[in-house]
Amino acid sequence: MIDPRITKLADVLINYSTNLRKDEKILIEAIDVPPEIVHECVRLAAANGARPLVTLKSLAVWRSLILNGSEDQMKLIAETEALRMKNVQAYIGIRGNPNLAEWSDIPQDKMKLYETLFWKPVHGEIRVRKTRWVVLRWPSPSMAQAANKSTVPFEDFYFDVCTMDYAKMSRAMQPLKQIMERSDKVRIVGPQTDLRFSIKGIPAIPCDGKLNIPDGEVFTAPVRDSVNGKIAFNAPTLYRGIKHENIVLEFREGKVTHAVSTNTKALNEVLDTDEGARYVGEFALGLNPYITQPMMDILFDEKISGSFHFTPGAAYEDEADNGNRSAVHWDMVMMQDPEHGGGEIYFDNVPVRRNGRFVLPELEPLNPEHLKP
Repeated sequence: MIDPRITKLADVLINYSTNLRKDEKILIEAIDVPPEIVHECVRLAAANGARPLVTLKSLAVWRSLILNGSEDQMKLIAETEALRMKNVQAYIGIRGNPNLAEWSDIPQDKMKLYETLFWKPVHGEIRVRKTRWVVLRWPSPSMAQAANKSTVPFEDFYFDVCTMDYAKMSRAMQPLKQIMERSDKVRIVGPQTDLRFSIKGIPAIPCDGKLNIPDGEVFTAPVRDSVNGKIAFNAPTLYRGIKHENIVLEFREGKVTHAVSTNTKALNEVLDTDEGARYVGEFALGLNPYITQPMMDILFDEKISGSFHFTPGAAYEDEADNGNRSAVHWDMVMMQDPEHGGGEIYFDNVPVRRNGRFVLPELEPLNPEHLKP
């Protein structure tokens, strides 16, 4: 018997996120997940008259491919997977993670091959730009541990987050989108943080369950050379399998000029991947009411209610483009609720959010008590 919460989640993915229609083809890519969620996605896709394709993958096997792969081999993998991606109209990526550090020992040069020769052309250029797609994590013991929760309460949290009323959230996001799109100067202040930049002329994109599950952010990008000041992130982050805490970045004319963390060497190795890695490609406000603490899973952490994230690396070319290009896209999160030190965000010198709560009347519906049922 399948858990009815799994059926409800599959229904969100097929009928809301990808809005799958008759005769369309969809690729369901399942990485280290149980068969039940795949079964339900296939069943509901077929019920809509669509034609599902399924790929089953393992992070441990991918680790072996990356560690032992040559440039020619990575290109071959990319060519093979690109052919499949080009032949579908929709994509669902369900990604489990039994071990959060599975890729932590992969050398940086091997990761760069994977990111530039496989991930960017297949996912960055085809999947993101040419399909209706949604990606999500699947709950695992490692995720529960990272969230500091026992297994059953974590499962309840997971399904609450992933099956919330995203249509209601979408409606509440529209005033924030309008405010951001007419704004120029942004200032963010908080503990060890005073950051200034412009978002003038760059679209603001509401994320309401159509691309990521869980969801709950509105993102744009800073004008590439406008970022100045200092920011101290207070959420731990996992990138390329390596954990970082207490990241502090200093900017001058858009570029990271100084960067430290609990693993400063690895941090700077990522920022030295290419020229664009030291510039910022995204700025976003997180507002999912069910997510209040970090768990080192960026699909959750970037949506923390009362947070924002600032992203060294590539901008989203087709949505909120500031011209920055990079193989890197590293969402770094700062929480601004009182428990995590508070802080303020100003648009054109007007306070928009204080201590994690929206303060403008038209943005009140985005505060947690209004988004929860």
